[in-house]
Amino acid sequence: MSHPLCIRWTIGDVSPAGFEALGLSILGARMLFGPDAVYAIGVNTIPVEEAQRRAGALPEWLRWVEIGFEPAAFLAPSLDAGMAEGTGWKLIPPRLFPGMDELALDNDVILWRMPEALGCWLEGGRRGCVIAEDVAEGHGRFAALCGPSPRNSGIRAIPAGFDFAGALRAVLAEHPGPLTSELDEQGLQVAALSRGADPLVVTSDEVSICSPFPPHQPEPGRCGAHMVGLNAHDIPWRFHDRPAPPSTSGWSIGRSSAPGFASILA
Repeated sequence: MSHPLCIRWTIGDVSPAGFEALGLSILGARMLFGPDAVYAIGVNTIPVEEAQRRAGALPEWLRWVEIGFEPAAFLAPSLDAGMAEGTGWKLIPPRLFPGMDELALDNDVILWRMPEALGCWLEGGRRGCVIAEDVAEGHGRFAALCGPSPRNSGIRAIPAGFDFAGALRAVLAEHPGPLTSELDEQGLQVAALSRGADPLVVTSDEVSICSPFPPHQPEPGRCGAHMVGLNAHDIPWRFHDRPAPPSTSGWSIGRSSAPGFASILA
């Protein structure tokens, strides 16, 4: 029997474009997963009220949860209070609502059609785990545990019966040391979800790893886009003499124009 489904996001002191993407991610998820799921936003580094102000008008059915720097005991030695690159926040806590099946989406992952792997996970009783494909390997110091194919933790689904905290703890026990970047955090998650069985994979053709800069994909996928880079307040580099500011100005997606989103605002 399926457990209740929680759709989870994590947000902190990101750019205005990151908050705009969060709103679209929430509305797209509601369109796909319906009114019976729990929709929750874990807020870190800023007060919940400030996050709500920055996010703008969002539906009242959202649950906002304040997340302090209180990592699980097994995770704490691998983190520092500076949380470099935001490393670790998506794992505090490992589950937002224990006892629920959980789908965690990055705030800059926007879905408008159901990816095949997520559809199979939902229809198959939510057994096993789901992770996303990436366009380049980014598993940090856990690369040897993650297999030859690149994976991205912007989409992560775990059933209620999967001991996610235990899997994370086991990986860290076998490979102790600090998490120094987002790549270490991503590799830790991929390694934990792969223990015992390979997870289902949302392909990058379905949900593109999307930005104007290689090796990322310049176009959205069939089912959505992970708009990498939007959260940064400043990106201090240029590509072919083009600046790389975090902005949604180059995208054709907006709350008012995205198909089906307007009705979900009600």
